Amino acid sequence: MSATKLYILDTNVLIHDPRCLYEFKEQDVTIPMTVLEELDDIKDRKKNVAQEARFAIRAIDEILSKAHSPAQIKRGVPIFLPGEDQTQSHSTKLGKLSIFPDHELQATKESLPNNRNKDNLIINCALHLQSLETDRQVILVTKDINMRLKALGAGLEKVEDYRTDQLVADIDLLPAGHTHLDGMFWEQVDDVESHQEGGRTFHKVAHDLLPNAYNGQYIYDDSKDFAARVADIDGETLILRDLGYDKLMQQSCWGIQPINIYQAFAMQALLDPTLDLAILNGAAGSGKTLIALACALELVIEKGIFSKIIVTRSTPPVAEDIGFLPGTEEEKMTPWMSAIHDNLEAMHENDDRPQSSVKYAIEKANIQFKSLNFIRGRSIQDAIVIIDEAQNLTPSQLKTILTRSGKGTKMICLGNLAQIDSNYLTPLTSGLTYIVERFKGYEGAVNVHFEGIFRSRLAEYAEQHL
Repeated sequence: MSATKLYILDTNVLIHDPRCLYEFKEQDVTIPMTVLEELDDIKDRKKNVAQEARFAIRAIDEILSKAHSPAQIKRGVPIFLPGEDQTQSHSTKLGKLSIFPDHELQATKESLPNNRNKDNLIINCALHLQSLETDRQVILVTKDINMRLKALGAGLEKVEDYRTDQLVADIDLLPAGHTHLDGMFWEQVDDVESHQEGGRTFHKVAHDLLPNAYNGQYIYDDSKDFAARVADIDGETLILRDLGYDKLMQQSCWGIQPINIYQAFAMQALLDPTLDLAILNGAAGSGKTLIALACALELVIEKGIFSKIIVTRSTPPVAEDIGFLPGTEEEKMTPWMSAIHDNLEAMHENDDRPQSSVKYAIEKANIQFKSLNFIRGRSIQDAIVIIDEAQNLTPSQLKTILTRSGKGTKMICLGNLAQIDSNYLTPLTSGLTYIVERFKGYEGAVNVHFEGIFRSRLAEYAEQHL
C-alpha cells in the first residue's frame, strides 16, 4: 500500500516516545536534519531527557543502517518492526523513514526567518515538502503548542499533536481512585457474605452493585460510617475490604491525622504492607507530601518496616544539571527538595527545638535525597521511595524508576497535573497520567486523587480564582 501521508517529526516527539517511528503504520516519516542536530545536542547533556534522546538516535540508526547509499536515505528506507526478520515475506513492513537536508533550503518570501530558530527551520522544511508533495498530505507532528500555531499561521495545512501513547482523551476521565455513593450503601445490598481474615473484615457482594469498580478503588457513602476498598473481583461477585469511616479518620502517623476522607484513604494505602505502589495526585496544598512523609517516618522509625526513605524528583524548572551546585549529591539536591523540608518543619513546628527535631527525623529515618540522573541502574532494597513532582516525568522515566524497586521496597508517586514544567509533556501525556491508567486494577497499587486545599485563605482563593 503506497503512503498517502508524509509525517514530519519534531524533536520533542522523538524525545517523548523514542519508539514513535513504528507508530505511523504504512505512512512515510521524515526527520529534518535540524532535528538530528537537536538530538545530538540533548544526548550529551546531563538531563533526564538525555537517555530518551540516545534511544531515539539508536532507533533511527537501526532503520537507516539498512540503506545502501546516501541517496536512499534521502528517498526513504523501509521501516520494519524491531526484531523481525526482514527477509521473510510475512514480516511487517511499515512506511519509509528518510532524512531531509533542510539546511540546504533557500529562504523564500513564504518561509519564516531562519535566524537560528530551530522551530522555524523545521516549519520551513514542512512548508517546502508541502509544495513538493502535492499528491499526498504533509503533516507536521509536534508537542509544542506554539510551534503548531506558528506552522498553521505560516501556511502549513496539517499540524498534529502526537497522541499515540495517550490513554485517556480527557483529563477529567482519569480515575480518581475513589467513588462516592449516594445514600446508604448497605440499604442497597440484598445479599452479603462476610468473613474475617487476619483481623480484617471482608464482604462479598454482587458485582452489579458497583459495575464500574476495579481493584484498589475506595468506596464510601453518605452515612459517614461505611468505607471500603475493592479487594478482588471474581466474576459476578465483588469482595470489599471493610475499612470503617471512623477508623480511617482516626488514623495518626507522626502526629499527623487526616483532615478529610481523601487523606484518610491515602494514609491507609501508605500504611498497608500489601500495597507496593501508592499514587497521590491533586492540587497544591491538598496535603500529598505531608501525608506521604508522615507515613514514611512512621513506617521507618516507629514500626521499623523499612530501613530508609529515598526522595527523588525531576528538576526541570531551573536546570536539570545539578553539577554546578557545590557540595555532595544530597546537598546539590537541597534547592529542589525544599518542599520536603517545609513539610518536615510543619510536622515539628510545635516542638521545643524544631530544627533539631527535623535533623533527628532526617538522620533517624535515613532520608536520602537522590537525583534522577543517578538512580538508573540501581536496585533499591528495603526502602520507601517518594517520587515528588511525578507529573514532570515521561512514561519512560517513571518506568525506569519503578523498575528500580527491589525486595521490600514501596513506591509513592506524588504529583499535580496542573503544574507541569516539562517542555515535552501535557497533562494527558504525563508519566503520572500514564501510570494511573496502567496500574488501574493492579492489586498491589492504589491511586488517590486529593480534593480540598489546606493552606492559608490567600492560597485557597488564589487556587480557585487565578
